Amino acid sequence: MEKLITPEMRTLRTIPTAFETREEDGAMHISGYFAVFNSNYEMGDQMSESIAPGAFRDALGGDVRALTNHDSTLVLGRNTAGTLQLREDSHGLWGDILINPKDGDAVNLYERVKRGDVSQCSFGFQIGAEEVDWKDDGSVHWTITRVDPLYEVSVCTFPAYSETGVAARSAERDAHKARAAEAWKMRMKGVIEKWH
Repeated sequence: MEKLITPEMRTLRTIPTAFETREEDGAMHISGYFAVFNSNYEMGDQMSESIAPGAFRDALGGDVRALTNHDSTLVLGRNTAGTLQLREDSHGLWGDILINPKDGDAVNLYERVKRGDVSQCSFGFQIGAEEVDWKDDGSVHWTITRVDPLYEVSVCTFPAYSETGVAARSAERDAHKARAAEAWKMRMKGVIEKWH
């Protein structure tokens, strides 16, 4: 039985992109990068994130869907069906979606991308491994080193970081600051006790 993935289980990340539409042997395709390596994704409030080269290496063999606006009822393609091709190269995660000509929603999206009305993308995943850089100025940067698993890639109209993803990063940052403040207090207490 296939595991049900709820929206709360996914982490979403978004980038502006330059999708390409093309017709090849009568078939319509949308292709472009769904993620770019070593590019800062600003999350606000002194938080940023990037994806390291190789992060998708172990995730491309899974069952990944291409969606419209993260809507699981608007499936554009699926890698296990051969209608979504994904590959990781030195630039990032590239994908090619074979559009179903009998699916009016997919054809309409193809035409919107072709005109430039829709030009952003996002991907849904879980973080398998990451590195954290706590900076002296109070800012923090996460580098995702492994995506595991990758659930979906989406062509989006208004993509954005999900509120839950930002909230999780904020909570992690705040917990780190609280631990650092507590450690400082304990050190100061030790210094004061030493001199009394």
